[in-house]
Amino acid sequence: MNPVSVVSHMLQNDPFSQWMGVEILEIKEGYSKIKMIIRREMSNGFGIVHGGIPFSLADSAFAFACNNRNNLSVALDANINFTRPVNTGDVLTAEAKEIHNGKNTGVYLITLTNQKNETVALFKGTCFRTGKKLIPDSTVQ
Repeated sequence: MNPVSVVSHMLQNDPFSQWMGVEILEIKEGYSKIKMIIRREMSNGFGIVHGGIPFSLADSAFAFACNNRNNLSVALDANINFTRPVNTGDVLTAEAKEIHNGKNTGVYLITLTNQKNETVALFKGTCFRTGKKLIPDSTVQ
């Protein structure tokens, strides 16, 4: 199964990523790069983006990277470190790189950058591979 087809299927069925305005930039096995524009309603009471937004963008990149081999994978653990504030109008890019691809688990490092190519957050996620397919093989009869 083509990784791009798997991620396209995932995004079509992901209303939250759609609400965030996620745009797919690049997909390869074990890798994804996506972006979004920060809108006013994503801000908190301090006038900066709510921390859940960059976490969610990174989580989407994580999901696209760890599932794009068509092996349903779910998060076991995820953490984030915020390194710079994010503001309304910023364009965030999340790049997910696989650092371990095991039979049952995978580990991914996701770097979030703004439009100035400044790192705004670092996210690390571990997934569990269920062995189930996201999209059934079209060749199976």
